Amino acid sequence: MRWIRAAGRGLLVAVVILTGYAASGAAPAAGESDDGRGPMTLATAGDLTGYLGRVLDGWNQTHPGERVTLVELPDSADETRAQMVTDLRSGAGRFDVLNIDVAWTTEFAAAGWIAPVDRTRLPLDSFLRPVVDTATYDGKLYAVPYVTNAGMLFYRKDVLDREGERPPRTWAELERQARTIAPRHGLGGYAGQFLPYEGLTVNAAEAVYSAGGSILGDEGERVTVESPAARAGIGFLARGVRDGWIPREALTYTEEESRQAFQNGRLLFLRNWPYAYAGASGADSRVAGKFGAVPLPGPDGPGTSVLGGSNLAVSSHARHPDSARDLIAYLTSEQVQRRVLTEGALPPVRAALYQDPALVRRFPYLPALRTSVLAAAPRPKSPRYEQVSLAVQAVVHDAMAQHQTPAAAVRRLAGELAAITHRR
Repeated sequence: MRWIRAAGRGLLVAVVILTGYAASGAAPAAGESDDGRGPMTLATAGDLTGYLGRVLDGWNQTHPGERVTLVELPDSADETRAQMVTDLRSGAGRFDVLNIDVAWTTEFAAAGWIAPVDRTRLPLDSFLRPVVDTATYDGKLYAVPYVTNAGMLFYRKDVLDREGERPPRTWAELERQARTIAPRHGLGGYAGQFLPYEGLTVNAAEAVYSAGGSILGDEGERVTVESPAARAGIGFLARGVRDGWIPREALTYTEEESRQAFQNGRLLFLRNWPYAYAGASGADSRVAGKFGAVPLPGPDGPGTSVLGGSNLAVSSHARHPDSARDLIAYLTSEQVQRRVLTEGALPPVRAALYQDPALVRRFPYLPALRTSVLAAAPRPKSPRYEQVSLAVQAVVHDAMAQHQTPAAAVRRLAGELAAITHRR
């Protein structure tokens, strides 16, 4: 899984590895101060458009004594997280500001690796409401939303128009169109990200949430997945493969493989993040000008997406925490958030930008994305999120591959999650 291409699209999480920096508690170097202000490191990875370096140039020009250094890790999400966790556990203090996956906030906060944030100093009312929840743990704010994301349903508008159909609003409509219309046009019906990795956790959670269920409660301390809603959600995905309107090839798809399949004209419907809009509109796309994007469907109407994106946090070992907090305020200001969208092609967290007429003309999917984000929910919160995600991936993939029934899969998942949550 690639970072920007990882589940959550806009996951700019990374680690700054800067040799020669003093560990927390060491004497300040020349040009530094010990009053909470001074040079910083910003953890980021996979800035494929190069926009973040330009944004930080603006900060550095006006804050010469508090310059921020940007260093990127390899694209692998697992590798990045492993290096972050190793350093944070050691207390080496090489990171000041961390841009962490929204799903990691609970884990990092529970471990004491990131410091609480004073919410009274932030214009949180200006953010899209659900994104703030991804930055909280145990009733406290531990990070500041930076990039958000929500899954959307991409569809072949030209094909549906030819058939006199509208994009589906329910699972039944999606299933019928994928099963009957797609074959008439030589297309696969529906695909998401079904390889057993983080993307499948997202797709599975969306199916369960859309059916009215949940996976964990009480900040990951209570297992709630054993329910009719979870069986319905996982059953919807498993039935798609069994009945053929989800191609079996989709069981190997990540974001990129699924995007390419849709962009190359092989699918009627695709669940993906908004980043796929740009590729499908490109000069080399076979569907440019022939597709649209709407919120995900659910059993009886609009479904529930999982929130993607990243949050900015101050490391508990930050050398200059006051400067770090000011940098986060700068990066989440409306001016910079506009650049996050226009230069970084990533969904911002500032609500007003989704209703800016000039931006909507340039990014036509913004109204639908806003609707999706406002109806979205976080991934299961847990201090042991990595283990939770691995369990969800394995069990749901087995159900989709027809190795066990959805009912058996839900029972098995409930048992595995119970073992994880009670592990000390």
